[in-house]
Amino acid sequence: MQICRFSTAAQVGQAAAALIAAQLLRKPDSVLGLATGSSPIPTYQELIRLYQAGVLDFSHMVSYNLDEYVGIPVDHVCSYHRFMQDNLFSHVNVRPECTHVPDGNAADLAAAAAAYDEAIRAAGGIDVQVLGIGRNGHIGFNEPADVFTWGCHVVNLTESTIEANTRFFASSADVPRQAVSLGVGAIMDARQVLLIATGSDKADAVAAAVHGDIDPHTPASILQAHHQVIFLLDEAAAAKL
Repeated sequence: MQICRFSTAAQVGQAAAALIAAQLLRKPDSVLGLATGSSPIPTYQELIRLYQAGVLDFSHMVSYNLDEYVGIPVDHVCSYHRFMQDNLFSHVNVRPECTHVPDGNAADLAAAAAAYDEAIRAAGGIDVQVLGIGRNGHIGFNEPADVFTWGCHVVNLTESTIEANTRFFASSADVPRQAVSLGVGAIMDARQVLLIATGSDKADAVAAAVHGDIDPHTPASILQAHHQVIFLLDEAAAAKL
């Protein structure tokens, strides 16, 4: 595990984008695992800047997102399909058919989740997986639990996650109570993991993930067993290390 500390969230985003850019320059048809939420937005902004400057070409890459809410339309302003369009995909030359987000509206959610895992395997696995971290230590929507869930699955969101995501919705009552999330298996199978955390509200979760026991009640702690994981942190998120 490598820990990189930066003064600001913007610097974290620049560093993460530089690592992703290096991957795309080495391997233009890379498979990227992408995340949503506020943490990766500066990274996506920097990737867009590099594309607009003529440095990066996204036309050969493939992406698989970590998660999606259950039961909201893909064009809903708070859906993760929409988030990725607004914050990255519509600004670069990625091919729409090569971007993938879990289906939170499938008639059979379990079957759709299993198919998502199989699609990632068929694509050769994830080259670089981008992660945020929840205040309770979740990665993707893998919430604290008694056991790690390995495959893509339907998750009942915890109250702390619902509370944290309320800021994106009109009220807490509007936040979906379930999501489809990549399991820790595909995350751990990724060739490289970049975990981005900024802000003092992430300091406890970061400290538990780095220095605590590997424990499914802190899902991010499993990254201690990954062979190539980099934590990209601002000073506030790294304050308790």
